[in-house]
Amino acid sequence: MSAVSARTLDAAIEWQLCLDSGTVSAEQQHAFAQWLAAQPEHAQVWQQLNGLDIRLASAAAAPARQALLHSARKNGVRRLAGTALGLLLAGGLLLGLLAQQRPLGDYLADERTARGEQRELQLTDRSRVRLNSASAVDIDFSADQRAIRLRSGEILVQTAHGDTRPFVVLTEHGRLRALGTRFLVRREGDSTRLTVLQSAVAAQSVEGATERIIEAGEQVLMQRRRLGGVLPAPLSAAAWSHGMLVADNLRLSDLLEALGEYRSGYLGLDPSLAELRISGSFPLHDSDKALAALPPSLPVRIEQFGKWWTRVVPAQ
Repeated sequence: MSAVSARTLDAAIEWQLCLDSGTVSAEQQHAFAQWLAAQPEHAQVWQQLNGLDIRLASAAAAPARQALLHSARKNGVRRLAGTALGLLLAGGLLLGLLAQQRPLGDYLADERTARGEQRELQLTDRSRVRLNSASAVDIDFSADQRAIRLRSGEILVQTAHGDTRPFVVLTEHGRLRALGTRFLVRREGDSTRLTVLQSAVAAQSVEGATERIIEAGEQVLMQRRRLGGVLPAPLSAAAWSHGMLVADNLRLSDLLEALGEYRSGYLGLDPSLAELRISGSFPLHDSDKALAALPPSLPVRIEQFGKWWTRVVPAQ
């Protein structure tokens, strides 16, 4: 994706959040219309983004959401102690709490975010680093280089101009050297994913002999011994920095895994539903609203017991 497309996507997401707020003024509506008509690319990106949108905005969807929320309140946990259901829920809650644990080293990091939290840092060189949910970094600026070590999670980096020291992001899998750029770095198990939004990044694995240049609009998975093949970067790769998750034919299991990174408690899925596909834009910081958008589009229902146990199961 080119730098212009990245800026246009950012603007489109900002407009979507504004229009969804429910308090849009006539001046804002007029400004949005002017922005949409200003360039063909604006209309193209807006159509791509909202062509995926499955928000419950129609009259038919509103009752479904109200019924779901009423059901969730009605099915609150009651006198579960000593019952088989109580044991089952207790086990589910325990698993959820264990899933939220993070490496001990994260608590020793220079900067970290809790589950569901995002935070932006402005560094001493005026570069900006945005931490995604449950992320941890160390910052080490010296006379020779500007270094960020990503311990866990994901960051969005926007480097500043005018500083001649190399700007690098380090993980246990390798080294990423910014070439005047905007890019994402995400820890994924035994790999690190690099997504370049603007300019380019030089990537080198721990055991690799040479750097490889990854250009804007590309992504690559880096392991200690090798760099994977270069793939196109998703248009919506940085949507999380605006509080949105944009899914394009995404597996339901992958969607719930992503939403679970912003939600406390247990969020489960019946295995028979894992391969269902979903497209849409979902608010990351209101996962209840995101989950409520599923039943109108998929043969599923939401089971919820209090605030800490939620499961997506087949519709009856």
